[in-house]
Amino acid sequence: MSTPMPSARTTVPPSSAPTLPDEGHVSAAVADVIAQRTSHLFGLMGNGNAHLISRLTRRGFPFTSARHESATVAMADAYYRATGRIAVATTTYGAGFTNAYTTLAEARIARIPLVLVVGDAPSAGPRRFDIDQAKAAEALGVTTLVATQRNAEAITHRAFDLALQTVQPVIVSIPYDLATAPLARPEHEPERELEPLPAKQPWPPSDAELDRVAALLSAARRPVVIAGRGVVLADAARPLKELGDRLGALFMTSVMAVNAFDSEWDLGVAGGFTRRHRLEVARQADVVLVMGASMNIFQTRYGTLFPPSTRIIRVDNEPQEEHPIAVDYIRSDILPFIEGLLERVQPSSQPWRDAVPEVAGEEFRSSRPIEDPMEFGPDGRLNPRAVVAALDRILPAERSVVMDGGHFIGWAPMYLSVPDPHAMILVGTAFQSIGMGFGSAAGVSVARPERTTVLVSGDGGGLMGLADFETFLRATRRGVAVVLNDSAYGAELHQYAAKGLHDQAMLIEEVDFAAVGRALGASGCKARSLADLGALEEWLATHDDGVFVLDVAISQQVVAEFMAESVALTK
Repeated sequence: MSTPMPSARTTVPPSSAPTLPDEGHVSAAVADVIAQRTSHLFGLMGNGNAHLISRLTRRGFPFTSARHESATVAMADAYYRATGRIAVATTTYGAGFTNAYTTLAEARIARIPLVLVVGDAPSAGPRRFDIDQAKAAEALGVTTLVATQRNAEAITHRAFDLALQTVQPVIVSIPYDLATAPLARPEHEPERELEPLPAKQPWPPSDAELDRVAALLSAARRPVVIAGRGVVLADAARPLKELGDRLGALFMTSVMAVNAFDSEWDLGVAGGFTRRHRLEVARQADVVLVMGASMNIFQTRYGTLFPPSTRIIRVDNEPQEEHPIAVDYIRSDILPFIEGLLERVQPSSQPWRDAVPEVAGEEFRSSRPIEDPMEFGPDGRLNPRAVVAALDRILPAERSVVMDGGHFIGWAPMYLSVPDPHAMILVGTAFQSIGMGFGSAAGVSVARPERTTVLVSGDGGGLMGLADFETFLRATRRGVAVVLNDSAYGAELHQYAAKGLHDQAMLIEEVDFAAVGRALGASGCKARSLADLGALEEWLATHDDGVFVLDVAISQQVVAEFMAESVALTK
């Protein structure tokens, strides 16, 4: 009769090694570097990382525990998006690692620098329940560095440096039999220094390209300047705004650079989230300067954001990619290129802004849903446009807006304003996943506790990530969870039921997330009319701390603009 093996999540110490104090071993060395290089650890304890976590929590290092390993990486990812500072996630080996695989894929594709510390198979060889985690990570394009008795400190520093330089997640694995192994540096064998990482290649702008682009912009009658995440990373929003103001241009941004310009001449998010009346103005542009944005199919509204006659110049220090529209691509570091243009471009004598003064007007910039102002959809359930527009007025202005993936994301970026680019956080869109909302919102709450965390989720993703509903409540000082509940997997409903596929698997029995929240200690209500939003308004006026869960019964028959564009493209 075989003896059952302990679960990877149990904290029973290895039977082959005595219980050791939290010092002088591989896990301790990794933990000490974490304490030097970041300010928070997100994780879930198990056999493979128990000593690492204990070393940090014993000294009071900030730690937030997830209830499912998927949320460990989601929290660290969101922490970075909300602050621009690297964070660390940790899981045990095996199931702990594979449970975090989807959120790791999201971080890799979204280019989020973080360090994931995982337990791993023993250095002497895998056990019957081990998998090749390094190979699985390699399939995602994620590098794994192995901590040993001789390199634990140096290799952990290396992981942080590599993550920051490549803007990608990096894994540090701790083999199970080395977790509490003493550090070994014999006097006759000095520690080998790791070779320094090669410097990131600079891409200085050429004078010829600067002269050419400056001439195009100076001759433009209706210029638009678009900022993407690259502008935020380069801390170049202010000089780019100065350039746009000099040209008399209108502004747009990607979602990850929303409100980077803080300008009344900003048309908002470019692409499928562009408001209809703003889109009509943007399509009049004759020259568009895109800085640090990928101009993927979503940012270009499936190729329809601008007419074919518009001249589009894209500047980025990333390699050229395939685009749904023709662009004049220039590879250059962003800030030097903007500074070079500022030296060459003179103020416009006939700025486009003079011809479209309404753009800076209060009505044009309001969140009023002129696309569809009705309170209810055709099926008698609430119109999500009207709901989210009303929430823009009700919710505190100093807020972080976090969204899970799903059809419902079509409305918050259109109608909810945020203070700065770090306050609008979409998770799951890079990997086309749902279910990361609660974990991501917890990470944002830890990162920016002075702001009200507003989680916007669908019911499908909310149910998928339900394990970390409690984590969100525990980590959040002041927050609001808004569930746009259409009792369906809305994306599938609008893409496939509309084409005649049977909808049984697309529908969800209605769940009252407010009731679930109250069971976990939150406040909340179910909203079936705009008047019901008054309960949230009253709560915000009387509660300094806590979380309110607003479950909104929205229509299944209102289709988001980005989804309508996608469906039209595939017909």
